[in-house]
Amino acid sequence: MAWLDDAGHAAVSAAVTEAESATSGEIVTVLAEQSDGYTDVALLWAIAAAFTAMSVFAVFPEPFLDLWDSAFTGWGHEWTAGELASMVIALGLVKFLGILLVQQWQPLKFALIPGPVKAFRVRDQAVRQFKVGAQGRTAAHTGVLIYLSMRERRAEIVADESIAAKVSAEVWGEAMGDMLAEIRQGRIAEGLAVGVRDVGHVLAEHFPRGSEDDNELPDRLIEV
Repeated sequence: MAWLDDAGHAAVSAAVTEAESATSGEIVTVLAEQSDGYTDVALLWAIAAAFTAMSVFAVFPEPFLDLWDSAFTGWGHEWTAGELASMVIALGLVKFLGILLVQQWQPLKFALIPGPVKAFRVRDQAVRQFKVGAQGRTAAHTGVLIYLSMRERRAEIVADESIAAKVSAEVWGEAMGDMLAEIRQGRIAEGLAVGVRDVGHVLAEHFPRGSEDDNELPDRLIEV
């Protein structure tokens, strides 16, 4: 889905153009729906739920067996080892498929993903996008990527080697805070524009624009 309309894209692009007017640095903005499919995390939850159900059955089988008998036969009977094994397998399979199914509802799926996993994968995807769209693509290695991932509600700023040598990662904290403060209020374009302006101020301090600087990277917002 597109998170921003044409006006939103134009606002972010204008902010990039304005910020770059005072610096030789180049700012690239990327807006992502999500940074990963998290299929492995969903499978792990389903496997954990299945083994938990099977373990509970192994320790307390009577409630399950009584429920089965009352629901389907109306009479109690002696369960054979084969029937018990089949019941365990069936219970685990039903639980596994059920947990996978409920995780198709995206809000629940993302609520079940641990925060550190989200943070790591957003960072990893931001670095990937940086390598494709900014790293080494400027003559002086002065590219900066601002990456926003909506489903995870996280952002990253990744800088090229010349910038990283002069600007510590902590310096970008203010830009991140200002940007996310706007985005939490639903103002996505405004948030990205604020982040761009803050990054531009940092770049202008360390990498002022020269008379022969060219615009080496596109100013437009990239949605992926």
